[in-house]
Amino acid sequence: MDATDMTVWMVGGCVRNALLGLPVKERDWVVVGETPERMLARGFKQVGADFPVFLHPQTKEEYALARTERKTGRGYKGFAVDFSAGISLEEDLFRRDLTINAMAMDVMGTLIDPFGGREDLERRLLRHVSPAFAEDPLRVLRVARFQAQLAALGFVITPATMTLMAGLVQAGELADLTVERVWLETVKALESEVPAVYFRVLDQCGALEVVFPEIAALKGKIHSPQYHPEGDAFEHALLTLEYASAVTSDPVVRFAAFVHDLGKGETPIEKLPHHYGHEERGARIVAALCNRMRAPKRFARLALLVAAHHMRCHRVLEMRPGKVMALLEALDALRQPAGLEDFVMACSADVISRGEVDVYPAGDVLRACLRAVKIIDVRPLLEAGLQGSRLGEALRQERIHCVKQVLKSASGLISGKQCVTR
Repeated sequence: MDATDMTVWMVGGCVRNALLGLPVKERDWVVVGETPERMLARGFKQVGADFPVFLHPQTKEEYALARTERKTGRGYKGFAVDFSAGISLEEDLFRRDLTINAMAMDVMGTLIDPFGGREDLERRLLRHVSPAFAEDPLRVLRVARFQAQLAALGFVITPATMTLMAGLVQAGELADLTVERVWLETVKALESEVPAVYFRVLDQCGALEVVFPEIAALKGKIHSPQYHPEGDAFEHALLTLEYASAVTSDPVVRFAAFVHDLGKGETPIEKLPHHYGHEERGARIVAALCNRMRAPKRFARLALLVAAHHMRCHRVLEMRPGKVMALLEALDALRQPAGLEDFVMACSADVISRGEVDVYPAGDVLRACLRAVKIIDVRPLLEAGLQGSRLGEALRQERIHCVKQVLKSASGLISGKQCVTR
């Protein structure tokens, strides 16, 4: 059977992005009037276990049968799905989350827009299609993510949609979300144009306390105005994320910068505005967060290192050479020098985001220390007959000596106080 004689429309994000003039990374299609058996007979490969989604035999693009969904219970299994051949395109679009995602376009470029999506694009509005929006709690995170992706274009969430989102939170619906889905939306947000918006929206609708209680705990944890005029620890985390997002598109670095101060969420009220020991607390909290979210190792590793050691990085010029060498060892920088760049970038965001300075000399010094110890020639030590633990200790002392020389040189070049957060 020929795959070209079907009734198909391009739908969703690819239509939205095309109308906005944004890159279309992949195309999704809806098929009307077909059955799974006929799709398979045409050479399509079924990939959806719960819904009838198929891969085109040549392009490998996704083709989904038009369907309707009706809420029958809690969670992702609590839906009655109808994908019979009689489902219309408009019925399929009606089940979607936002009007700007509920448009379709045929192969000739004709737009199908039953719910005013194009007008909402022009008005820069994120608006739900129907009250059925409230049937899927994941949409709370999706809308927050869409605003983060489109914030640079001026998009805002309508009050009515925000009310629905808050209602889902208050009804306890977010408890049904799996950590895998939460993490996927969060990573997409971290990759977006303005990821801090994602967390602000979650906070505004009350979802932050439910989905990321570790981050919500930063709210109200004030700093000393001398070091943090921007406000509490939550505002500082958002500013740090904003700066990190301006200098790198890597979601791993952005995430590490954002969660670097989670230890401050457990600072006792009577100790405020001081946060002594927040690095140790933060490392524990970040490890637990990443474990709960089943975050990939590359996210967890950098976030844990930044949480545990960012204050040491800030104070490199104040530390003894042996302590600096110990920091490089803790970062495994000799074996993974690229990781040091990510670490320094996240640490620099902590300082520069406050707007008091626009350089981070501690990072340059730590890089210089690594360069110095990496070029040490071990041959004289071997020729002296050193082996085993004696060779290792002698090499480490050589490295500490090189670090000492770098620190001595750097202290003469960098004037003023070292940038230190409290």
